[in-house]
Amino acid sequence: MSPALNFCSVCGHAITLRTPHRDNRERACCDHCGAIHYVNPRMVVGTVPVWGEQVLLCRRAIEPRRNYWTLPAGFLEVDESVATGATRETDEEAGARIVLGPLFTMLDVVHVHQVHLFYRAELLDIDFAPGEESLEVQLFHEANIPWDDLAFRTVSTTLRHFFADRLRGHFELHTAAIDWSPKAAIAIAASVSAVP
Repeated sequence: MSPALNFCSVCGHAITLRTPHRDNRERACCDHCGAIHYVNPRMVVGTVPVWGEQVLLCRRAIEPRRNYWTLPAGFLEVDESVATGATRETDEEAGARIVLGPLFTMLDVVHVHQVHLFYRAELLDIDFAPGEESLEVQLFHEANIPWDDLAFRTVSTTLRHFFADRLRGHFELHTAAIDWSPKAAIAIAASVSAVP
C-alpha cells in the first residue's frame, strides 16, 4: 500500500482509501472533489565512479544510515533526466567530476516504494571532496571495500555485480527486486518450506 495521505491536495477535504471504478487497487480518493491521488515509486539515481582499479564511496553525514558508506546517489529531481540526476548527485555528494557510462543496475526496492538506478562512471581526476551530505569521500580497492559498513543493500548489490563483471571482463545491465515487506517475507518463507 502507498504511504498514508489524509487530506486532498486539491480541495483540502479528508480522503478515503478505496478502489476507484475500473481500477485494481486501493487509492487515496477524495469524495468531495473526485480527485484520485496516485502514488508512484521514487527514483534514486547514482553512479559507480571508478579511478583505475578503485571505486569512490561516500560516508553518509545524514540519516538514514549516517556514518555508513554508500555510492554517490540521491533522489531524481523533477525536470531532469536520469543521467543528469546521477551526474548531479555524484557532484553534490562527492565533489567528483565524471564521464558517465552506461546504466549498470536497476533495482526495485519495493518495500520503500523506490527504484535505484546506478550508472558506471569514470572519474576525470581525483580532485574530489565531501559535499553537505557526506562526512568523507574515499577511493577503495575491492579488497578494502567496507562491506559490513555499507549503507544500503542496493549499494552492496551494485558493487558485487561491478567487481564480478570486471573480473569476467564484460559488463552488463543487472536488474533485481529487493522486497523486505511482511508480504514478501511470508512468500519467501512459503517457497523455502515447499522445497523438499
